[in-house]
Amino acid sequence: MPNASNYWEMAISPTRNKNIPWASLFGNHDDMAFEWPEEWFGSLGVPSIQCSSSQSATGCEQESDCYFQGTTRAELIEMDMQHNLSHSSYGPKSLWPSVSNYVLEINSYMHPELPAAFLYFLDSGGGSYPEVISATQARWFQQTSAQRNPGARIPEIVFWHIPSQAYGKIAPSPGSPIKQPCVGSINLEAVAPQEAEYGIMDILTNRTSVKAVIVGHNHGLDWCCPYKSLWLCFARHTGYGGYGSWPRGARILELVEEPFAVNSWIRMEDGTTHSKITLASKV
Repeated sequence: MPNASNYWEMAISPTRNKNIPWASLFGNHDDMAFEWPEEWFGSLGVPSIQCSSSQSATGCEQESDCYFQGTTRAELIEMDMQHNLSHSSYGPKSLWPSVSNYVLEINSYMHPELPAAFLYFLDSGGGSYPEVISATQARWFQQTSAQRNPGARIPEIVFWHIPSQAYGKIAPSPGSPIKQPCVGSINLEAVAPQEAEYGIMDILTNRTSVKAVIVGHNHGLDWCCPYKSLWLCFARHTGYGGYGSWPRGARILELVEEPFAVNSWIRMEDGTTHSKITLASKV
């Protein structure tokens, strides 16, 4: 298969088929170089090459028509954005090589003309460039949040994939029980953080409207722990790919207007729920 487009279509198909809008952000696996699977060198050999639909529906016209290549972040986000249900965005070109840096405004149910929350998405790198949130991205968040939410009156939640180094500072010891004030159910590995910090955490912890940061990356973690003025949370390992055989689940976020609250919990694949926590509330 020449690129990741077919896999991306498979990944978004559950939400698309149920007519559920979505927003994407990128992490370390999205544009990694192709790696030859070891099993292809065994008795079964390399499977038949499949071309993209633009080349051939059944196979390659010529061997040179199909080849293994990477798919860039820009190509992936542009393909995602073609879907009517997608709220993903490329983001400012000035933040290159990162993409998927954008903000979504969640409008109030009671007063649709007013924002009830802002969701920020940041590309945490990896794959084709270092696993970091750059100083340029940090400044973009600082400037954009001040413009969109002057006075920091509206709650903000921030999403990226690879945990910042701050996660390692407050993480429970790997394998130990998760104790209050942290909340969660799985703590089976050490935090694998970004390579460096370039100011984003200082900006977030000094902005009172930021209530939580949500990350993925570590499949064996699903806890939330307080860090200074906000919460640092992991999402549960959701998909069928990647390492680990732990039961699959997803982190759910709920915004309540009256009385105001940001609640979160883990919903497992079998429908059970656990680890409910209030990330913000009106005192």
